[in-house]
Amino acid sequence: MTDARLLAEQIVWAGVTPDARNEAFNAVNGDVFRWSRLWRVIADYFGVEAADCPADHTPLAPRLQGRDAEWRAIVEAQGLQPLALSALASAWHTDIDLGRPMECVHSMAKARRLGFRSTQDTEASFIDTFDRLRAERIIP
Repeated sequence: MTDARLLAEQIVWAGVTPDARNEAFNAVNGDVFRWSRLWRVIADYFGVEAADCPADHTPLAPRLQGRDAEWRAIVEAQGLQPLALSALASAWHTDIDLGRPMECVHSMAKARRLGFRSTQDTEASFIDTFDRLRAERIIP
């Protein structure tokens, strides 16, 4: 996972750090997370019971297809901003993230060796994002 705030900080760091010039870096939060753990954190945030994290990938894209009217009804009932579901959820991207046959682990060792030390808690990133989306009346 990569929090946009951390990515922005790393980009600025790389732009002003002489040793980082013309180098490529991984940009991730720096913690280790598992979707199976994050799944429950997200469910708890929204006050819903979490289903078990599926062992096999269940694509989201077909499940969201044709659900625009349902989303519009939620928007109206909850007084949310009138944004289309397709503007808020990139199911294809979620399917790529959740559909990998193996877990991905990315090292920040190179950036750390050159002085970039910031990290971001992934669970907190999700909660911060949800809090902001709620405050802006984008999600219920």
